[in-house]
Amino acid sequence: MILLLLIGIGLIGTCAALVGRAIALPRLRALDRVAEIEAYGYSAPERTDAPAHSITGAFDNVAKGLGSFFEGRVQSLSESETRRELMAAGMYRTAPATLVGYRVICAVSFPVTTLWLASTLQMGGGLAVLLAATMLAVGWLAPITLVRRRARMRLERVDDDLPELVDLLVVTVESGRGFASSMQLAAERLEGPLGDEMRLAIQEQVLGLPMDQVLANMLTRSDSEAMRSFVRSIRQGDSLGVSMGQIMRNLALEMRKRRRASAEERAQKAPIKILFPLATLIFPALFVVLLAPAVITFVETIGGG
Repeated sequence: MILLLLIGIGLIGTCAALVGRAIALPRLRALDRVAEIEAYGYSAPERTDAPAHSITGAFDNVAKGLGSFFEGRVQSLSESETRRELMAAGMYRTAPATLVGYRVICAVSFPVTTLWLASTLQMGGGLAVLLAATMLAVGWLAPITLVRRRARMRLERVDDDLPELVDLLVVTVESGRGFASSMQLAAERLEGPLGDEMRLAIQEQVLGLPMDQVLANMLTRSDSEAMRSFVRSIRQGDSLGVSMGQIMRNLALEMRKRRRASAEERAQKAPIKILFPLATLIFPALFVVLLAPAVITFVETIGGG
């Protein structure tokens, strides 16, 4: 009976999702146009797995429909803040409504799955409700947590690659190239998130944006300490008329010092982080190996006496 009730709830949720998508279809088309404009012509590498891509696209469409329906009705959901987090994670082609839709889907599916498992395992009603409420919060927070984790890892990669970018700019600027031409050459040579940012910046330049605005957009998409130093140094050099090559050399030295200090900080945190696996995994096994013979001998002696 409970299983049939859960299946009915799932079907009702599916119908509600389809109705919400039908209602939000005009808004979805408008969001698609805005996303195409904001992409600035940038396209990621094409994937060869067409079936997987079509399945993912179907899920994205359903999530976008749900997100468009709930986005304007939940006051705590800020489209600008969600877009900023998606851009920091490098998810340029993911609309904020899609992320909101995935949060809604997880917030519904996690508690339903928990209730189904609780009914299968014949769990108590109070415990099942408590677990379902917990999974509701977990499902709502899980997608945005994954996006923030991806953004943090991406910004760390950007910070690690920035000294190489600065070195390349130093060599090309001091060889007689202009700064814009040096950035274009660096965009062709670099890979990873920083290379994507550079290529996107070059496309913004092609569209006619001034260098100051291009740098500001780079900082908006990748707001890290190293990127702030990079943008600030270029702006100061451009406004004060200082040699860009010397500024880049000083910036490269500063970034390498910062990266070395960050490595030393992580090394100092390592002993603290290793305490948990030592206390829970290594020490118990070590105690068993060392104390088991003495305990066995003691039990045999007491039993024999």
